[in-house]
Amino acid sequence: MTLRLLRAWIDWLWSGWSAAAGLVLLLAAWQLAAEALGPLLLPAPLQAFARLFELAASGALRPEFFATARRALLGFACALGVGSALGVIAGLSPAGALLARPLVTVLLGMPPIAWLVLALLWLGSGDGTPVFTVAAAALPVVFGAALQGVRTLDAPLSDMARAFGLPWHLRVREVGLPHLLSWLFPAAITALGTSWKVAVMAELLASSDGIGAALANARSQLDTEAALAWVLCVLLALLLLEYAVLEPIKREFERWREAAR
Repeated sequence: MTLRLLRAWIDWLWSGWSAAAGLVLLLAAWQLAAEALGPLLLPAPLQAFARLFELAASGALRPEFFATARRALLGFACALGVGSALGVIAGLSPAGALLARPLVTVLLGMPPIAWLVLALLWLGSGDGTPVFTVAAAALPVVFGAALQGVRTLDAPLSDMARAFGLPWHLRVREVGLPHLLSWLFPAAITALGTSWKVAVMAELLASSDGIGAALANARSQLDTEAALAWVLCVLLALLLLEYAVLEPIKREFERWREAAR
C-alpha cells in the first residue's frame, strides 16, 4: 500500500513538472514571436499578464468572466447529462449503436457557427443562445464516448460477475461504471474546452457581456494587449478546471487501474 501510494505521488509530481515544462516552452515561443513581430501585433507575455492583473484589480474582469463561466458550464452540464444518458441508451442495443453512428458524424461535422445562427433565430440574443450553442457543440463528443464505453464493455467480465451472483447495482457500480467513466472523462475534458471556446465565440457575435463581448470591444479598439489578456483569462480558467477539478475526480474513479497493476 505504501509503495503504491509513493509511486502514485511520484507519477503525479512528474506529470505536474511535465505540464509546467510544456507551458514554459509555450511562453518562450510566445516571447520569441513577440520580439520578432513587435508589441503592436503581438505583445509579450509579461505585458499580457500585466494587463490581465489590471483588469482584475479594476473589477472589470469579474462580471465578464462569471457571465462566460455561467453560460459555458451550463451548456457543458446539459451536454454531459443528456449526451451521457442518450449514449448509454443507444449503446445498450447494437441496432441503436448502428443508427446513432451517422448521427454522431453529422453532429460532429456541424459548425458551431451554424448552431449559433439557428439559436439566434430561435432564441434571440439572451443567455439561451450561447448556452444552446455550447450544448449542441459539446453533446456529440460526450454522446459518442458514452456509446463506445457501453459497446466496448468486457462481456466475459460481466458474465463472470453475474455468475458469481453479484447484484445488478454492484455490477453496474464495480464493472460497468468504471469502464464507462474511462471513456467519459477524456470526452468531458474535450467537451469542457469546446464549451469555453464556443461560449466565447457566441458572446462575441451575439451578446453584450461576457469575455466574447470584451474581445469584440478590444478588437474594435485595436487593443491587442487587452485581447490577449482576455484569452489568457479563458486559458487559465480551463487549466484550473482540468487540473484542480476534473483530474482529482478522474484519479478517484480510476483507482481500479492501480489495483489491476
